[in-house]
Amino acid sequence: MNFDLAEARAQLARTPGTLRAWFTGLPDPWLRADEGPETFSARDVLAHLIYGERTDWLARTRIILEQGESRPFDPFDRRGFLDEAKSWSLEALLSEFERLRAANLEALDALHIQPADLARKGAHPGLGPVTLEQLLAAWVVHDLGHIAQAARVMAKRYKAEVGPWVDYLPVLTR
Repeated sequence: MNFDLAEARAQLARTPGTLRAWFTGLPDPWLRADEGPETFSARDVLAHLIYGERTDWLARTRIILEQGESRPFDPFDRRGFLDEAKSWSLEALLSEFERLRAANLEALDALHIQPADLARKGAHPGLGPVTLEQLLAAWVVHDLGHIAQAARVMAKRYKAEVGPWVDYLPVLTR
């Protein structure tokens, strides 16, 4: 399947609303459950996505378009959100994610990326050369992966409670 920027953008635009609809009004234990030390809760996932909106996807897109491989991407601290997000309310996190994602999609649109631009390369600090297409596709998959992660972590709150059904619920065993 070929990457389609309009389709990718449509998916990216939906993540904030998906998380708002899902997380708003949930009791806090659902949002703070995790899988143990050094793992993310659903609330952490949201804060991590905010951090990525600030420091990763659009910044790296601009580096590729403006400097190519001559300037490597800044390393991404996947836990860089932790201190900041601890004191924020859920509503503040959701609103910030919505605001940042909308601004980033507007900025992405303003770049007027053409099909030929998708083949342009940047330098990832760990992966080496990557194309703009790969970066933008990874942005979409990153969102979807973290949505799945939030679902998995939340499901595991009831792993013991489902009893023998655990064998029929792969979200609990993966």
